[in-house]
Amino acid sequence: MEITHNPNLLWFVIAYGILMVGLGIYFSKKVSSSEDFILAGKGLGALVLTGTLLATWTGSGSISGGETSMAYSYGIIPAFLMAVPTLIGIGTLYLIAPRIREFGKYTVSSILEEKYGQFARMLAGIIIILAYVGIVSYQMKGFGFILNLTTGISVELGTIIGAALIIFLATIGGLRSVAPTDAISAILMVVGLGVTLPTIFVIAGGWDEIIANVPSDHLTFSGQLSNIQLLGYLLPSLFLLLADQNMYQRLASSSGDKSSKRAQIGWLVAMLLISPTIALIAFASRSIFPDIDPGMALMATTVAMPTVVGGILLTAATAFIITTGNSYLLSAATNVTYDIVGKYVKKDATDRQLLNMTKWFIVILGALAYVIISFFPTVLSVQMYAYTVYGAGITPAVLAVFFWKRVNYYGGISSMIAGVATTLVWEIPLAKPFDLNSVLFAVPVAVIVLIVVTLATTKKNK
Repeated sequence: MEITHNPNLLWFVIAYGILMVGLGIYFSKKVSSSEDFILAGKGLGALVLTGTLLATWTGSGSISGGETSMAYSYGIIPAFLMAVPTLIGIGTLYLIAPRIREFGKYTVSSILEEKYGQFARMLAGIIIILAYVGIVSYQMKGFGFILNLTTGISVELGTIIGAALIIFLATIGGLRSVAPTDAISAILMVVGLGVTLPTIFVIAGGWDEIIANVPSDHLTFSGQLSNIQLLGYLLPSLFLLLADQNMYQRLASSSGDKSSKRAQIGWLVAMLLISPTIALIAFASRSIFPDIDPGMALMATTVAMPTVVGGILLTAATAFIITTGNSYLLSAATNVTYDIVGKYVKKDATDRQLLNMTKWFIVILGALAYVIISFFPTVLSVQMYAYTVYGAGITPAVLAVFFWKRVNYYGGISSMIAGVATTLVWEIPLAKPFDLNSVLFAVPVAVIVLIVVTLATTKKNK
């Protein structure tokens, strides 16, 4: 089947956009301080917190990369396995959430400063910005896919429109407005995917017809991937989630430990439903549309279904993309403001000045994200790169703060530098030898350096 544009679907996207802008403006009026803007006044209840955790994590990385691209390119089992790292990560965050709330920091960088000093904070801020701008960039391209499907306009022009909407929503109200709109978006996601799955299976002719139309290796354990290549796709999301500043900020924004725990349980249950559903829809799309960009697999099904059902799914996809984009953009801007400018350039900034700086940096980093996406061939490729920069550069040092009291300044700093350097060398000059993702090498290097340098310098100090 060929993709035929359905402009009527655009009305669903427009309605969602108007709703989000209206709610964003409404909640922005409640922002009275930088803490309101960044941590929503530390008053998020379990329901809203569940929604914002789910909506922030499950973005274009899932519906254009992640489960979608894996199901379309390699098969249903690799796509199902993409949920495993997320479930492990949520379980780990459940254990350390009380400690995260105790820190009460705006950024992960400031947590690292507690253990490793000021230089660690600045270094971590730079690493987080590098990773998060990459994550925001493919949210913008995901929105470009949506407008291309509905109106036929180019993906490039659609990406520009997506960039403008993401930047605007992140700027007007911060987490105070992002969190409640995330909760609404989460509901749309669950409903949209729930309605789509049985509908697309009927249109595709049922399971037997689907498996008859996909390559035979799409039903094997790893598709065309070797086991080590498959592992290279699974690990990046785990090491991002274990120390994801966005998640830490949301957990720190909860009204209490009880709300935090309930929200994480709700998040885990929702992921058990959503992740396999996305994989199955994309797998059915492989049968219907055998020659499209893998990143469009899920969204392409919207034009094959009745307009109402397709519109609901497209609204859900829009919700995935917008909420994740503005959340990561807000978080990256927070790093620039508090970890770099406010710490080293304008130390005497007032609360109002910090708030205004954050808004300006949202716009600047949003423009940079738009530029970056042009350098990567697919959403999945930039997703793996961004996740690994963060997972190798930040996560080992952060987890050591919680789980290894002996870790010291030298070990933490060395690990951060080694993790990022290995990622960049593997991805850029070496161009991914053997088609293996850099996480397979960068994370082990970061962990080994952390342990060896800590032990060596501890002994020397004694």
